Amino acid sequence: MRISGGRARGIPLRVPKGDAVRPATDGLRQSLFSSLGMRVEGAVFVDFCAGSGAYGLEAISRGAKGGVAVEKNAKAAECLRSNLAAVAKSAGVEEGCLEIATCDLEQWFPSPGFTADIIFADPPYKLIDRLAASVFAKAQLCMNGIDGGIVAFEMPGSQTVMIPGWEEIKRIGRGGALQPTVAMFRRSV
Repeated sequence: MRISGGRARGIPLRVPKGDAVRPATDGLRQSLFSSLGMRVEGAVFVDFCAGSGAYGLEAISRGAKGGVAVEKNAKAAECLRSNLAAVAKSAGVEEGCLEIATCDLEQWFPSPGFTADIIFADPPYKLIDRLAASVFAKAQLCMNGIDGGIVAFEMPGSQTVMIPGWEEIKRIGRGGALQPTVAMFRRSV
């Protein structure tokens, strides 16, 4: 698994051994970032259930200002720190552009004044039904007052997430029952 675009393109990403994380595929990330386009440049993001950090680090490689990665698994967070060092060096940015919060997403709250333009969420598939409401509640806190904010939520192609106040605007990926897809959401008007 590697960074698929931007200044750190080609940098390999470490993943912890075992089944602690299910990394986003290079192709799926590339498709998502092609869809996000220029929104990434200068953006602030939150990467929920960050795992190895693939989504957030891809954003940094492609010009995002920085953000927060939330990951409760200590081994995954350690891999994320290592990956951040490699990506930051290659992209020519400070490692401090990404705060790593080692906690459950339900326990994390944005610091006062923090706002995000993009939310990435890649929860364990078996926990999507339980965590989806928390992801969107946290997104609402982070995007308060930001027009055009996007939530990019990875899930199996056969699954849908319906959250009052949010609408799915695009789905990226093959869409097979077990194939990963990313649904892009924005606040409904």
